[in-house]
Amino acid sequence: MSIIKNHQIISRHGNLDLVVDSETGMKALVSGAFLKKGDVIIKFGAKEILSHPNYLTVQLDDNRHIHMNPEYLQFANHSCDPNFFIDTERMEFIALRDIHVGDELLFFYPSTEWKMDRPFQCQCGSPKCLGLISGASALPADAKSDYKFSKYILNKMNESYSTITSSAKR
Repeated sequence: MSIIKNHQIISRHGNLDLVVDSETGMKALVSGAFLKKGDVIIKFGAKEILSHPNYLTVQLDDNRHIHMNPEYLQFANHSCDPNFFIDTERMEFIALRDIHVGDELLFFYPSTEWKMDRPFQCQCGSPKCLGLISGASALPADAKSDYKFSKYILNKMNESYSTITSSAKR
């Protein structure tokens, strides 16, 4: 569900439009074309690599957090019911389901973030809404089957789960 209601197009970038909500000033990415499940929406690179996260970065590993290039990709917003996934190995946005013209592009922030720089109370409106979003480290164990995660985050989840299981056996 999009929280961008009265949007105006700021700029067009191939199949993506950067829009702004005329009432709230919030920016978002919206699809300018029909995208099928599994489609590569866009490829991206790293404009800058940081050693610590900030609210605009995507996590690649323990010590690498990138600002995406092109920069307008930073306006992809969160949802607990995402329609695309950020593949941090192939550096691509991948459609998780069909996306129609005018649909806001939404991804699940914990899918690429272990501990977020700025946790927030989600207001996505999805029946699947998890409430407080603070990164994959804070997700319940059963969330692993509900979402697609980057390889790095999956490995961190497996390590964390193994540590918890080992501690419980002692």
